[in-house]
Amino acid sequence: MFLMEEWMPLVIEKLVLILVVVMGSLGIAMYTTFAERKVAAILQDRRGPNRAGPFGLLQPLADGLKLFFKEEIIPNFSSKFLFILGPSLAMLTAIMTSAVIPWGNKVHFFDRDISLQIANVDVGILYVFGVVSLGVYGIMVGSWASNNKFSLMGGLRAASQIISYELAMGISLIALIMVTGNLSIKGMVETQVQNPNWYAWNVFKQPLGFLIFLICAFAECNRTPFDLPEAENELIGGYHTEYSSMKLGFYLFAEYINMFVSSVIMASLFFGGYDLPFFNEAAHADWGNWLALIGIAALMAKVIFFLFLFMWVRWTIPRFRYDQLMNLGWKILIPLALVNMLVTGGLILFFHR
Repeated sequence: MFLMEEWMPLVIEKLVLILVVVMGSLGIAMYTTFAERKVAAILQDRRGPNRAGPFGLLQPLADGLKLFFKEEIIPNFSSKFLFILGPSLAMLTAIMTSAVIPWGNKVHFFDRDISLQIANVDVGILYVFGVVSLGVYGIMVGSWASNNKFSLMGGLRAASQIISYELAMGISLIALIMVTGNLSIKGMVETQVQNPNWYAWNVFKQPLGFLIFLICAFAECNRTPFDLPEAENELIGGYHTEYSSMKLGFYLFAEYINMFVSSVIMASLFFGGYDLPFFNEAAHADWGNWLALIGIAALMAKVIFFLFLFMWVRWTIPRFRYDQLMNLGWKILIPLALVNMLVTGGLILFFHR
């Protein structure tokens, strides 16, 4: 009974936090689709969605209801169990990556300090990489189960693309781990927050590593100019050609959740996470929960910037050819990441001595 009373508040805290993170990720994914259509409209000198509700703000709800009520088609020639499993895996892995992200500083409620992180794992970066690596299985399973040559081609493209760019992304993070001496995302964020200098953010210590990570994040999310797994004018719709209704919606939502989570990870690893620039958090520790809210707002502002960057690039840069995609990954990004790692190790050894 004593153990139950001791653990019950912690369990309730984590369940509430999981619910907030999952629902928040879904909500942000919904309205990211709306924001992308608005950004595209501005860049193309038109209005964009403006009829569903004031300023078109109900358009994501209309799109979601449309997908929910559309006829669900499972082709007779498909492997039905795997056909259903594919989008479910894609959605599950997209949401799971948010478990180790520190969303803000601690808040104080009901005489308890509540951490705004679902799980503070010492090897948080390895967890993220492991889950992201599983994400390709959702695409591969769905494309193979569709029994469609265009879907299979999209799945093969997605697998080879993600494998290629994960290598460069991982090596770029090895250099960052060497600099910070930490595998925990929370630890990396706190190191940047506790240093009052404006140049304490890791992007100033690893500018090339950040650039490589950013490019690889575009490829991992299958975003233009790396959207060859979908490539509408080549493969009809790529790996989700045969999907309809909410199964198609799961694939589309998973892409936008991956965008959101990638933006949060970039903001956390390289831009201080919930650190507000030119603001000394230690000097205002008496602000309590307000300080945590300011940190969350700072993190969301950085995330919005990265989401806008994803959209801007999509409507500005044309798609690569497939050979160009592979050449960039294997012949440019991986060598650059290796050089960055070696130079970082040499500098650390030099200054340490």
